Amino acid sequence: MALASRAEASRRRLRRVFLEGFVALDVAEPLVSFDAERPAAEVRAFLQAHDFDRAGVRRDGQVAGYADRIALTGGRCGDHLVAFAPDDLVPDTAPLLEAIQSLGVNQRCFVTVLGRPAAIVTLQDLEKPPVRMYLFGMITLLEMVLARTVDDAFPAETFRPLLAPGRLAKAEALREERRRRGVESRLVDCLQFADKGQLALRIPGLADRIDPGTSRKAALRALKELESLRNDLAHAQEFVADAFERIVVFTGRLDRLLETL
Repeated sequence: MALASRAEASRRRLRRVFLEGFVALDVAEPLVSFDAERPAAEVRAFLQAHDFDRAGVRRDGQVAGYADRIALTGGRCGDHLVAFAPDDLVPDTAPLLEAIQSLGVNQRCFVTVLGRPAAIVTLQDLEKPPVRMYLFGMITLLEMVLARTVDDAFPAETFRPLLAPGRLAKAEALREERRRRGVESRLVDCLQFADKGQLALRIPGLADRIDPGTSRKAALRALKELESLRNDLAHAQEFVADAFERIVVFTGRLDRLLETL
């Protein structure tokens, strides 16, 4: 097998690991549930005491829907039942990507076990280690693919004139430092994430292939946001409040992005 073919096969295996290696149940929490006949005030008090926003509602022993804490103002728990929508539910073995996309629709995701709602994923669960590992891994994989794309489009470092002198100098300094430590690197691998993205987006039609109708400027802005997200992940910074929409958009386009590149 040629070296390029082996590298491509390796990237595909890595991609499969991150897309399929983490599942919804890895980040879900058990869904507390109550019989429909239970007084709404009691259920609300329980949810407030445990800082839960919603609970499952049981009818005939099965969770038939859910109730939001703020809606439990009187009557029975079942009076406030909300039926699950199709985009509310994902199976426990679903890729983490599906859970994130479900959160993107309603900012909640219910997880089924053996076909019945049994757990829940909320925005706060996106701070958990499996999500951080998934996102950091996928962004790192994307950076590897960007480097290969730039190297193919601009062989023999012909991208040099396209970079600002300061950015080029930083990359060269990093390569020299790696050489000093006994590690030989390509110049493209020493570029910053945003630099690789900027160069890749100079390839005619690439931005439109990634997301039809997207301008190069908008695509570059999205890549810079991903770089910011990666930096937050690397430094264990909280990111959900500021980056949730970015995470949803990124994961939604990720498969197409990697296929295109």
